[in-house]
Amino acid sequence: MITFFSPRHELHAPAYEFFRGERVPCFESPARANFVLDELVARGHEVRAPVVDSLALLQQVHTPRYLAFLESAWRQWLALDAANETRQPFPSVWPVRSLRSDVEPFNFTARMGLYSMDNGSPLAAGTWAAAKAGTDAAASAAALLAAGERSAFCAIRPPGHHAGADFMGGYCFLNSAAVAAQALRAQGCARVAILDVDYHHGNGTQDIFYRRADVLVVNIHGDPRTEYPFYLGHADETGEGAGHGFNLNLPLPAGSRPEEWFASLDTACARIGRYQADALVVSLGLDIYAGDPISTFALQVDDFHSLGSRLKRLGLPTIFVLEGGYAAADLGVNAANVIDGFDRT
Repeated sequence: MITFFSPRHELHAPAYEFFRGERVPCFESPARANFVLDELVARGHEVRAPVVDSLALLQQVHTPRYLAFLESAWRQWLALDAANETRQPFPSVWPVRSLRSDVEPFNFTARMGLYSMDNGSPLAAGTWAAAKAGTDAAASAAALLAAGERSAFCAIRPPGHHAGADFMGGYCFLNSAAVAAQALRAQGCARVAILDVDYHHGNGTQDIFYRRADVLVVNIHGDPRTEYPFYLGHADETGEGAGHGFNLNLPLPAGSRPEEWFASLDTACARIGRYQADALVVSLGLDIYAGDPISTFALQVDDFHSLGSRLKRLGLPTIFVLEGGYAAADLGVNAANVIDGFDRT
């Protein structure tokens, strides 16, 4: 399977985040993608640089106002104070419930809050460039499928599935899986399925496609009553309007065993089969691994071969997009096991 990778991911390298009230080094670090690249190269996989500019697709997935903010955010931050070059900006106020979100504030911190769902997505000087390289990879993977390939992998970061049409969150800024799905639609796929297997519900992807029937979104994830992102991902969220019936959430209790997780995967695959999708996008979150430091599912290294093998049996052209997974040293092996399980079935 051809892998798309860009070293520009390293431009997004914030120094710290806030986790459970503590200032800690970022779990989402450049080492993650580099471990994946090293393992894929060691196993002989072909690696290519992204070749497609995803800007037009981004404009179909995210709102103009949000894109304009994100692209210019670091410049806005520096314009406030040159010393901000060595500081990380975080939002501190959000327009919840009865507060207005239609008017963009002049204050930079307030604008950050307007476009953020949490304070867990620290910006850095290269955030836009790194995230854009990821969506370019997703668009390049879709172009590869249009040219006749049956699968491709995007070894990218920062992840994207928590980024909604007009907000960032959960380390995510631009939604690469949504871009891949939108590109596949533009290339003639009448129906696209997105399967998100990350431990944390892909709330941003759900948000983008919730009112559409041309993209089926299926999530297997930790129960949002106890697990991030908390406010979306319940089983009764099935889509609205034209999208009613085209969103499936399969929440599982924290600590679920591999056999329980794979039973949900079978349910997800059965729904994708009934949908008669023309192509599949997999939001490949590998924080379902037992060794992940911020998640509690219990999949083992060999289980990732089984995951790839099960997805291959769907018989669909497939794009894998790397999402979460914070046991960085093990991430490469787990990612490569999924790809090899898919390739060798």
